[in-house]
This record gives sequence, structure tokens and C-alpha cells, in this order.
Amino acid sequence: MIKWLLTLGLGLLLTGLLAPWLRKLGLGRLPGDVRIRGKRGVYHFPIASSLILSALLGFFVWLV
Repeated sequence: MIKWLLTLGLGLLLTGLLAPWLRKLGLGRLPGDVRIRGKRGVYHFPIASSLILSALLGFFVWLV
């Protein structure tokens, strides 16, 4: 259980650190990404970006 929590934490940390760099590549602004602006803030659902990153990660794991 501890290993899963550490892996999840490190994954979230890595994603947070790479977020500005990934945004420069265009991830997060693809046509399938949903952004809703309301009175209390902006809600962002990166559906297309998540699918692309998942496919790339799956391909990388398959190679290893």
C-alpha cells in the first residue's frame, strides 16, 4: 500500500513540475479539452490531452 502511495505522489509531483513545459507543447489546449468559465472560477477538463498522454505512456511501458 505504501509503495502505491509513494508512486502516486511521485507521479503527481512529476506531472506538476512538467505542466508548464507540456503547456508550451500544446497539451491542455487541444480541441477535445473542455474549459468552463463560471462566476467562481475556471474549470478545466483535459480529456484529449489525457488520452494522448495515456497512449504515449502505454507505448513507453510497452517498449520497456
